[in-house]
Order: sequence, then structure tokens, then C-alpha cells
Amino acid sequence: MAEKKETPKATTKKAAPKAAAAKKTTAKKEAAVVEVAAEEKETKVEAPKKVAPQVSVKTSDIKPLADFNWDRIGKYEEAYSKEETEEMAAQYDATLNSIAQQEVLMGTVVAKTPREVVINIGYKSEAVISISEFRYNPDLKAGDQVEVFVVNTEDKNGQLILSHSKARSLKAWDKVNELLASQEIVKGYVKCRTKGGLIVDIHGIEAFLPGSQIDVKPIRDYDVYVDKTMEFKVVKINKEFKNIVVSHKALIEAEIEQQKTQIISKLEKGQVLEGTVKNITSYGVFIDLGGVDGLVHITDLSWGRINHPEEILELDQKLNVVILDFDDDKKRIALGIKQLQEHPWDKLDTKLEVGDKVKGKVVVVADYGAFIEVIPGVEGLIHVSEITWSNHLKPAQEFFKVGEEVEAVVLTLDREERKMSLGVKQLTSDPWEGIESNYGVESKHKGKVTNISDFGVFVELEQGVDGLIHISDLSWSKKINHPSEITKVGEEIEVVILEIDRENRRLSLGHKQLEENPWDVFETVFAEGSTHEGTITEITPKGLAIVSLQYGVEGIATKKNIEKEDGSFAAVEEKLNFKVLEFNKNAKKIVLSHTQLFKETEEEEKVAKKAKAKASASSASKAVKKNNDNMEKTTLGDLDALSALKADLEKGEKK
Repeated sequence: MAEKKETPKATTKKAAPKAAAAKKTTAKKEAAVVEVAAEEKETKVEAPKKVAPQVSVKTSDIKPLADFNWDRIGKYEEAYSKEETEEMAAQYDATLNSIAQQEVLMGTVVAKTPREVVINIGYKSEAVISISEFRYNPDLKAGDQVEVFVVNTEDKNGQLILSHSKARSLKAWDKVNELLASQEIVKGYVKCRTKGGLIVDIHGIEAFLPGSQIDVKPIRDYDVYVDKTMEFKVVKINKEFKNIVVSHKALIEAEIEQQKTQIISKLEKGQVLEGTVKNITSYGVFIDLGGVDGLVHITDLSWGRINHPEEILELDQKLNVVILDFDDDKKRIALGIKQLQEHPWDKLDTKLEVGDKVKGKVVVVADYGAFIEVIPGVEGLIHVSEITWSNHLKPAQEFFKVGEEVEAVVLTLDREERKMSLGVKQLTSDPWEGIESNYGVESKHKGKVTNISDFGVFVELEQGVDGLIHISDLSWSKKINHPSEITKVGEEIEVVILEIDRENRRLSLGHKQLEENPWDVFETVFAEGSTHEGTITEITPKGLAIVSLQYGVEGIATKKNIEKEDGSFAAVEEKLNFKVLEFNKNAKKIVLSHTQLFKETEEEEKVAKKAKAKASASSASKAVKKNNDNMEKTTLGDLDALSALKADLEKGEKK
């Protein structure tokens, strides 16, 4: 007997009391009797409709229509005993699962369409979930068991709402940590591309797949992996930021390592293999030899000089390489390409000798020189010392540019060592060959200032002929602290040849020698003891005063020699009279003193006073002596008179 649609009374919740369930069960049975009666009157039965699980009624339990009491229609009557009612209620409850919202359950896939998946969890109705939640599992089919999260047991339409993605997310972190610990392989769905890699759905959680972890070979187009389901390994978890990093490359690395071991065990130096350009860097090219990579360094790409490997190779290009060396432990393989070609030195003209002229292209310019490519793969070096005859060397960048054609002379040629040195100054005559005839001592010339240092000025008289003007030979009278006070780089200056050093190719030049030595005249003008007016132009930190005198001459005075008569010291820009204490013609030195002028006057006055006092004392002494002499003479005279008188008296007494 086909199932019929329940009446509204039969759609009760499983949480109702048992008594109510028994009444509703009785009502169902009566409704079923009515429906059976209706079926007997109808000639055609309607197609069954999909309804929620209900209590099935056996045909044997239905009474014949003749015995049916039509007066019972619309009236409730307890037709079963209490035991039968409880048993039937238990049977009904057993058909429904007890579920709660926000719970994770296992469900069974009932059906799958291109847009939806129908899930049965044993509830009164089935739920429909979008197929997008199962993108990671394209092999999903009816009968598969899947985890679901109960969002709502019954929405406004009475529909059960489930979510598979939420159920996966709740258990995803525990599962992901287990995958990291066990290194178990897991399937994931590539959702989209992002900067530097791809976003992968792993158990409902987004994980990052770096571009370097997609494959063992570099991937240039990430978009081909979007919307694909792939296998991965969890390689890193950041629990603080909830970041997960997965790798597809890790799945195949173990297999590749085994392949590498097998391939390297069969390698031999000098062996030629075919490979594919896998990656190009500034320092070389990585070649895929069929499971193992080797590196061709940029110096082993070509006998000629190249700036970047991209100039001669491109990605995915197939070519032959030769094994130069390999390391079993580190699994490194050094490859070469140029070694498969004939060495360009073998193509060099056998008649080429030292002294011959060659033409070539500048390929590299450095401070120390320039490399010239004579023929492809054969280079010669022009050192900076071979660019110009001048002793004042300049960087090669001032003479050469990459790509230009130059002519040079072969200076050395070693075919065994494959080395060649070139020179360009040899294309012109050496100006030092006739240096004495062109630049004799005391001859005057004009030159260009090429450099200025603390000790002098470098002057170029012609290309290859340089000389130095020492700072002491710049001026006769002016005190020069730095040569830049006299001239600047690039200016023309007139000089006199003082000395020629042919062996070291050096000239000693002078500038002040263009004029007569004024110190011969100054010797008579600034004689020691003479007095001159001067202006103090500077006082050094040590107290030494620089004094400007007439004729542009400068003298010096110590601090004690600039003390004025009032006890103060002279200041800068102050004009005073100075006495020359010392004149040194060779050292061009004049020592002055202002203090001596008034101190000498005081000294002279003291000497004059002493002389006057001495003269006065001398006169007084003479006067005293004269008086004494007079006094002495008088006394003696008196004594004589007294003696005479005494004698006369004595004679008179005798008489």
C-alpha cells in the first residue's frame, strides 16, 4: 500500500509527552482508516510524495469497510490500550534522531547534483548543501559519510539547515596540527592566486602555498593551478597568527633525491649530456638534466665576454652541456657550454707578434685599465700606465667607453697562458726622448694645471710631460698656506724649468723664479735694528702675530713683542711701529718687535741717569779730595810755625 501525505495533526515534535504521542498515533490510525475507505471508492491512486518519516500501518490492522463505524468519523476514541500506545510511541521516536543546534554530526550523501548535495542525518527531513562546500573533494558520491554542522533544526520554512564547511573548520586546526606532526599527505582545493603563491583550502581553512613550493622547477604561471585539487604536506603553522604553509614540492622531493643519487652515481667528468634551461640568474644558468640540476657559471657559457646569460640563452631551451665537476655529498654539478666549442685562441693569427698593431672593441672598462676584444673570445688588457706617457695616471674611464673601436700595439703575447697586454701610448712618440732640447733648465714655458696638492701644483706642459711646482717656489714674498690660493685646476700658468730627472721622467718647476729675488733688496731695506710701520693681519692661537710690512712682505712678532707701552697687547688690524730684530734671507724670515721700541728708550734713559749720577758723584769726590788736601796742607803749615816758635822760645830761655 502506497504511503499518503500526513495530516497536519501527525507532524508533531519528538519532544511531546508520551500521552500526547499516543493520542496523535491513534489519530493517525483513524486517519489511515479514512484514507483506505477513500481508496476503495477511487479508481486511481495518486503518485506518492516525499514526506518526513512516519509510522507505517499494516493492512491487516485495517478493519473491513463493512465493519467500519461511520459514526466515529470526527470523534476521538481511545482504541488502544496504554501498553500498545506506549509501544507505538516508542516505535515512532526510534525513527527520529535526537539532534541539537550548533552540533557536529555525521551525515550520509543521499544525492549529488551539479549545484547541490542532499544530506541525511536521520532527522525528520533531509538538508541541502551547496556543492561549493565540497570543491576540495570532487570524487564525492552518494553513500559517502561527511561531517556536518547543525546550523538550524528548522528554519521559517521548516527546513533543516546544515553546513559542511563549518563542521570542517571546527575540527580543522586539530587536524592540521596532526598533519604537521605526522607529515601525512592531505588533499586541498586551490581557491585563488595571491602575491607570491596560491591560497589552498585545507579542511575548510585557508593555507598559503608559496610559489617556490608548487614544484621543483620554477613556475611562471600560477593561474593554471587555480580550481584544482592537489595533494599537499603541511610544513609550517603559526598559531599566533593562524597561518598555515603547505607544500606540493615536498611530495616529490624525496623521489627526486633518489633520482639525483642514481644520476650522480653514473656521472663522469667530461661526459656530455642534454639538458633544458630551467632557470637563469645573473651569475649563471641552471640546467635540468632529467631529475637533477646542474649550474653553468657565467664564465663557462662562452669564450667571449657576456654581461648576462640572457644574452645567449632562454628558458626551456634544450642544449648540450659537458660535466666539469660534481660533488657526491652536496649533489652539486658544475657544467660547461663553452668547453664544447673550439678555443678562440686557437683561431688567433699565428703571425701576430709583439710590436704589431691590432684593432678591437672595448668590452670592459675598469679603474686599472680596459679589456679589448681582438677577436671573439680573445682579449688584451690596456693598463692605465700604457694609455698615456704622463706619470700622472688617470682612471681608464676617462679614455675609453664600452663598445668603441680602438687601435693598440701588442706589448706582450703568451699563447700558452693565453694572455695579451696592449698599449696605446706607443702609437705616439715618447716626448721624453728629446726632453733637454725642448725643455732646457731655466727655460720658460706655459702649462695647464692638472692637479693641486698640499705640497704643490702639477702642471702638464704637453701630453706626457708633467712637472711639479713646489709650494715654496710659488711666491718670493707671500706666505702661502695652500697652493689653491695662487691657481686652480684647468688654469694656465707660466713656469721655469728648475731641474730635469730623466730617469724618473720628472720635471721640477718654479713660478716665483720668473721674477728677480726681492729678498736681495729686502736685505738692505729691512736691516736688523731698522724701524718700520706694519699692520697686524693675524694672531695665531699660540699668540704669534703676523705683521704686514711694505712691499708685500710679512714679518712675525711673538706675543711679548706686541705689548704696548700702557701694558696692553696689540690687536688685529692695528698699525704700529716695529723694530727688526732678525732678518733671514734664505728662510725669508723677518722677526719684529714693537715692545723693544719703548723699552729701549726706557733703558737708554736709565743708562743716562746712571751716567749723570756717576758724573755727579765723581765731581763731588774730587771736591772733597781737594778740600781735604787743602785742610791737610794748612795743618802741616801750622805745625811748622808752631815748631819754629817753640824753637825760638827754647833759645830765649837758654840765653
